[in-house]
Amino acid sequence: MKKLMLLAMTAFLFNSAAVYAAGAIAVDDEEGTSASEVGYGIGQGATRDAAAADAVKQCKSSGNSNCKVAVKYDTCGAYAASKGYSGIGWGSSEAVAKKKALEECGSGCKIVVADCDK
Repeated sequence: MKKLMLLAMTAFLFNSAAVYAAGAIAVDDEEGTSASEVGYGIGQGATRDAAAADAVKQCKSSGNSNCKVAVKYDTCGAYAASKGYSGIGWGSSEAVAKKKALEECGSGCKIVVADCDK
């Protein structure tokens, strides 16, 4: 009886929580746009491609029309921008993802968005 109850509880917990394996960030960003004006959406999914599709959907549902996937990630991702440059980063923590995005973007850039999937 205990074994049956344990199996039932495990099945309930597994099925009641959404399990996402990947995340993505889509942005609506054009040269000349400041970091604070960039539109974006964050998506989650069972795969990176599913997360990317969700990110574009979320970006467009926020009123942005030219959304493109900027970064796909398994744990954490970030997007940085200035009026002339942009950069992406991903890694095991939000701090790592942000650092990589800022390094790729260069001087004068700010983090637009960062997210951790787990």
